[in-house]
Amino acid sequence: MAKDDDFAGRVLAWWDVHGRKDLPWQHPRTPYRVWVSEVMLQQTRANTVVPYFERFVAAFPTVHDLASADPDRVLHLWSGLGYYARARNLHEAARRLAARPATDAFPREVAGWMELPGVGRSTAGAIVAQAFGERASILDANVRRVLARHHRVEGSVASSSAQTELWRLAEHHTPTQRVADYTQAIMDLGATVCRSAKPVCNGCPVRDTCAVHATGEQALFPERAPRPSERRLERRRFFVITAGDLVLLEKRPANGIWGGLWSPPERPQEESAQECMQRLGIDIASVVETTHAVAFRHGFSHYDLDVLPVYVRLTRLPAEVRDDDSLRWAKRDDALGLSAVAVKLIAPPQRSLLETNP
Repeated sequence: MAKDDDFAGRVLAWWDVHGRKDLPWQHPRTPYRVWVSEVMLQQTRANTVVPYFERFVAAFPTVHDLASADPDRVLHLWSGLGYYARARNLHEAARRLAARPATDAFPREVAGWMELPGVGRSTAGAIVAQAFGERASILDANVRRVLARHHRVEGSVASSSAQTELWRLAEHHTPTQRVADYTQAIMDLGATVCRSAKPVCNGCPVRDTCAVHATGEQALFPERAPRPSERRLERRRFFVITAGDLVLLEKRPANGIWGGLWSPPERPQEESAQECMQRLGIDIASVVETTHAVAFRHGFSHYDLDVLPVYVRLTRLPAEVRDDDSLRWAKRDDALGLSAVAVKLIAPPQRSLLETNP
């Protein structure tokens, strides 16, 4: 087995030939663009992020544009990326950054970035390294996988002991030169070669010093915390209430799933359409048709949600339900922050999936 004294050099040499150098946040690689991309890349693959990033920075080309943007427009451009707290944190952080002096708007050190909402140690390290070329270590999911396998780090990567060891190794391997390239290189190595499933060890520049490659234990590392034998299943009813080409949307609480986004009103599974209309102050006589659609399932990271849609068509826009901070009559293509489930719910339903109630 070769000496492990040039880990960074071998990773960089591999990246020079095989690495990703055409990602949009690399051209130009400014602090603002790097920061936006790193927040988007939290828990999301790069190929998914690219079109969202391009639309986002086209709409908000500077931190001041983002800081002054309407929150609904920010969430609208984020819709589909998931983990919407990231968008809310990004918007709030932009406001704080925009309030700083122009010459000192973006911190050059990890601690300064970690003071902002939504920026943890690894994200802060990536921003400092890639935007300013300063020596800073990162430990995203791809890097954890590379280091846990290369050094055969035992224990769940979520455990404090494993985290401490992985951060030590990340610091140890981070070079003093070409730091921006190295951080991108080790992320690329994890994303394209040292993959979670079916790693391509023959293409790895550090396989000769990789502990699990030597023992054939790639599938066992990194170790994961035990998962429940069965995924949790929830069932929720949503009332899609329409009047002409308008649909009634309700703003969800800031906390919880889809926090701060707009959605058809969600009510308890046992609540009837009549009870929902009464709660909303809608005259039952204005209801033309109540239709129950076939339920569909939406998966989250730790549980599944069965969505039970009920479509309610009204003859007229009720005077009793007016736009306010929590309820809004909107067109289906209005620029509002909607979850993927809400987008599916308010799309014109396929009649073949409906069962009209008498």
